[in-house]
Amino acid sequence: MSSKSKASPNVNADGFDPRAEVDPKRALVPAVQKVNEQRVAEGFWPKFRKVAAKIPFADDALSVWYCARDPATPKAAKGLMMAALAYFVLPTDALPDILGVIGFTDDAAVFAAMMAVVGKNLKPRHRAAAKGFLERMGR
Repeated sequence: MSSKSKASPNVNADGFDPRAEVDPKRALVPAVQKVNEQRVAEGFWPKFRKVAAKIPFADDALSVWYCARDPATPKAAKGLMMAALAYFVLPTDALPDILGVIGFTDDAAVFAAMMAVVGKNLKPRHRAAAKGFLERMGR
């Protein structure tokens, strides 16, 4: 194999752009999972603190964050959760978040779809941790 040949369409630099929107079909590709985890690690808390009072799904977003970080959560579920969280964190998405509440409808739709698929992995302890944090925040 030469240095220019591709082992996989997801390996070389032209196969994946970490700044681009999250493509749900690629959410479980290991390289994409790693980038999503990095996006979430860097951007979740700053964005969450900034918008928690504005979004009605704040408790779900935080519960998903706790669940995705739980070692007991299956890898496939974590991959989809991280993809949804990464979409939430991205500054550019289908409806820009600067549009206020309307700007978060696409994020809410992504969370709703993800919850329909992997929501059974959310445990009462994840929801309790989210509720406790939101109460301490004064929400």
